[in-house]
Amino acid sequence: MNKPKALDLFQAYNESKMPDEGGYIVSSFFSQNSTYSIYEVVAYDNVKSIYASENGLTFQADGHKVFVLVEPANYPHKYQEPFTRGKNESIPLRFSELDIITARNQTKVMINKVPVISYSSFTVLKPTGVNFSLLFYHNDDVLKSLDYFFIQTLNKEAGVPSTDTKKCARAVIEGVKKFKLW
Repeated sequence: MNKPKALDLFQAYNESKMPDEGGYIVSSFFSQNSTYSIYEVVAYDNVKSIYASENGLTFQADGHKVFVLVEPANYPHKYQEPFTRGKNESIPLRFSELDIITARNQTKVMINKVPVISYSSFTVLKPTGVNFSLLFYHNDDVLKSLDYFFIQTLNKEAGVPSTDTKKCARAVIEGVKKFKLW
């Protein structure tokens, strides 16, 4: 049977289409009032179990995370470290731990330099509103699929000019390549 390249994470779980060999999960968290966006890219492996809870899916597995924070030019707290920002605007990193790409429209795209490692378990929250969680199957062209996904979504959803999205997507893929799962 041919595996799809990507599928909604919760659909894959409900339809028992979660890969045994691990995969990549991309979750988005969009601001309702601006193009401020956070993406989490998680590669997971060594799955012991996956179970649904009230607020998401909990994986008893090893995971590596890359965070992508998109900050519009008019963001009022731009000088505040990302880990100290408000509940829906923070990522667990300092500026010194991030590569920062400034787009033509002064939007900043921040990507962690080194993946955050989650040993034994992590939870992926159920998306609400326009947010989503996608499962990318681990196959030969998964990096191409992730690259294409970020080029498209950074432009259409996060307001990054198309002239800058390739550079940003390439930086995300470089972070993903640092995952030590496979």
